[in-house]
Amino acid sequence: MKKIEFKFKSPNESPGYLLGQVTLLWQRKHKKVLDPLNLTQTQFVLLAALGWLSRENNNVTQVDIAHQGNADRMMVSKVLRTLEEKKFISRQEHPTDTRAKVIKLTNEGANVLQKALTAVENTDMDFFSALGDKLSSFNQNLVDLTERNKDE
Repeated sequence: MKKIEFKFKSPNESPGYLLGQVTLLWQRKHKKVLDPLNLTQTQFVLLAALGWLSRENNNVTQVDIAHQGNADRMMVSKVLRTLEEKKFISRQEHPTDTRAKVIKLTNEGANVLQKALTAVENTDMDFFSALGDKLSSFNQNLVDLTERNKDE
């Protein structure tokens, strides 16, 4: 059998591997606090994007939500349908764009989102507390990576 060649001497030298491991652990912590609220991680992210965008725009569309979350439009459409079935969002006709729907949080959706935000933000603070005073530089590195790779 041919010997497999790795670029890195160990998994702990591979940034992709490490990011994957941290992501899995972080998602597991989120699942634990989101399950009781009947939300998946993806549903939470899209609800949070809607909540964020709604603070300054009364006509948030599916495309706006997809852009906010760097998400695939078809996936966003499917998840929004699920959130509508759960009565967390409503879809209405857009006042000026006949092709678009305005997405709004329902009262139930707003209540669930607020509970989820509190739980997730507390979970994040606990999870990332190991970074101590390096948290803001860690965040800036993540912003830089996101910006650099966003349009690929």
